[in-house]
Amino acid sequence: MRTRMRAAAAVVAAALSAVLAAPAVAAPPGPGAASATGDHRATRQAMRAAVDAGVPGVTATVRDRRGTWSATAGVGDLRTGQERSPHDRYRIGSVTKTFVATVLLQLEAEGRLSLDDTVDTWLPGLVTGNGHDGTRITLRQLLNHTSGIFNYTADEDYQRRYSTEEGFFEHRYDTWAPKDLVRVALAHEPSFEPGAPGEWEYSNTNYVLAALVIEQATGRPYGEEVRRRVIEPLHLTATSVPGTRVSLPRPSSRAYSKPASAVTGPTHDVTLLNPSRAFAAGEMISDSEDLNRFHRALLTGRLLPPEQLDEMTTTVPVGPGHDYGLGLMRMTLSCGVTIWGHSGGISGSRTVAGTTGDGRHSLAFNFNGDWAGDTEAVVEAEFCGG
Repeated sequence: MRTRMRAAAAVVAAALSAVLAAPAVAAPPGPGAASATGDHRATRQAMRAAVDAGVPGVTATVRDRRGTWSATAGVGDLRTGQERSPHDRYRIGSVTKTFVATVLLQLEAEGRLSLDDTVDTWLPGLVTGNGHDGTRITLRQLLNHTSGIFNYTADEDYQRRYSTEEGFFEHRYDTWAPKDLVRVALAHEPSFEPGAPGEWEYSNTNYVLAALVIEQATGRPYGEEVRRRVIEPLHLTATSVPGTRVSLPRPSSRAYSKPASAVTGPTHDVTLLNPSRAFAAGEMISDSEDLNRFHRALLTGRLLPPEQLDEMTTTVPVGPGHDYGLGLMRMTLSCGVTIWGHSGGISGSRTVAGTTGDGRHSLAFNFNGDWAGDTEAVVEAEFCGG
């Protein structure tokens, strides 16, 4: 495995809390697996451990053969001490990517585009400069992060705006146009040649471009297509595409961050922010019940025909135990269970959602703090029982 791929895997696993993936039917659980016993005590303990490590609060919901189980730990408001709710709406960050990939694959199923189309076919002249060439990058390479396009959130100026205390509070309400996010990326050279063998690098720019393709192909905002094709058919009443709306719908908890990147530094309330800085790479809002319903529907074929679901679950290697498909990750856990899904992070919020390949066991949870806590421990506890 190449150094860049290993480094990228570490970024996804650590910085993005990347978790999830598996074959079309989940492997049988190992000894003591929670999916066999229905015992969520280990999950509750892992949630409490996250709070002990510094996360203000956790909310989680599980759906399995025995029904729905929800639990919370810690608080949703550090000032009042109000507890988190199982019904909290929260920012889901990069879990947005799974919704975007689903819509693009639906358009392919309808014959309105092909994943082998080039970016330039749909967005002529947009991806060019500093070695970037949209005539050589396919839509498939956008969705599985093999395009080589620079990740705009890794830009130093962008990092100063949102990863430092001074920058965040100066720029938290800034509105970004999607093409301006792309231009930030194109000011840098590509990370590698499109589709280069053995190369992979997570780039939020890929999904900004994917959403622009959706808009070009449909003539409607990508968020409207997500609502029309996914949110409304599945009755995801807690799920929304906020655009430039800075607040969270209720019920919700406060979101907290340490923008100075020092775990011993002050904790700030960052609930209010303009999510256009993330656009289709990570702006959406949902709750745990909706995320479980979405992933179950996706993996059981309610949203995509078999051909497109096969494409979505065809993966490239990211690192040991981790593979990436089209807006979906695959992760093999310590007990042999494999799960599909995604994780996401944005200021004050860390989210993980995933399900076994047969859709029978789903977990979604959120930390309302972005500097502490082990998300993988929660996943391991639920699916492996300890």
